[in-house]
Amino acid sequence: MAITTQRPLAIYYEHPEWFRPLFAELDRRGVPYERIHAAAHTYEVGNGHPPYALLFNRMSPSAYLRGHGHAILYTLQYLAYLEALGIRVVNGYRAFQTEISKASQLSLLASLGLPYPRARVIHHPREALDAAQGLRFPVVVKPNIGGSGAGVRRFDEPEALAAAAGGELDLGLDHTGLVQEFIPAEGAHIVRVEVLGGRFLYAIRVYPPEDSFNLCPADACTPVPGDTLVGASCVTELGNRGFVVENYRAPEPIARQVEAILQAAGIEVGGVEYVVDARDGQLYYYDINALSNFVADAPRVVGFDPFVWLVDYLERQAN
Repeated sequence: MAITTQRPLAIYYEHPEWFRPLFAELDRRGVPYERIHAAAHTYEVGNGHPPYALLFNRMSPSAYLRGHGHAILYTLQYLAYLEALGIRVVNGYRAFQTEISKASQLSLLASLGLPYPRARVIHHPREALDAAQGLRFPVVVKPNIGGSGAGVRRFDEPEALAAAAGGELDLGLDHTGLVQEFIPAEGAHIVRVEVLGGRFLYAIRVYPPEDSFNLCPADACTPVPGDTLVGASCVTELGNRGFVVENYRAPEPIARQVEAILQAAGIEVGGVEYVVDARDGQLYYYDINALSNFVADAPRVVGFDPFVWLVDYLERQAN
């Protein structure tokens, strides 16, 4: 069946800015679609069959930073409801469940036999110091439900962690967190690999400011005064520090591993981040993203517009 005004695409989202390029591409093509803002959404069980050709889930786990944390666990209920009705959902229940649990992400990596930084899961700040015993410092403490680096804190020695564990640590919405070894990045960069429809799409190197954990590529690549970078790179200002992103040719084995990770997570559109340890050259996967925010200014950085490919994929799946 074709996408029609009576049977539109549905884009379920929360962040007010990240999806403007997606909406623009849908508008450019004249594809009928409906915007569903998660923070203002309700549904009635048993009240018919929502008339969507497909729903694309773009809910953000960092929504609580914008006062919309209440919509995160609600989204799980809504996705389960849609799937029970047989509605096609891209990045559905299983994908979002992985997105909002860093503990589950590490368990998935372990099940695939892939390397990840050592970590222990806690449910109260007072457990952080004991959980760090035997881990290599520095360590980071991460809320289980995060996104955009929210709530991640680095500790270089046990004394600093002990002081914070006395009451400063915030483990987030589900009161669960990870105490995880911090991996110093070889070449001062991490790599993010993007996948669309189960296949490698592109990879980028991200050179973050020191001790910054917000590596959202949609927030990068806004030209700043004096930006003379050309070709496959871009820069934006975060305070007074530069945030550089560049195109990267990911090795074939890594591309295949990332595809396997996202397939196991049920993520059709997403990304995986990894880092190579500057101390010994060991690669570690550390973050799985179902909310894939394509890098800003993608034609300049990666050589094509991924939103065109994304809408192609959504149309094929809906039809």
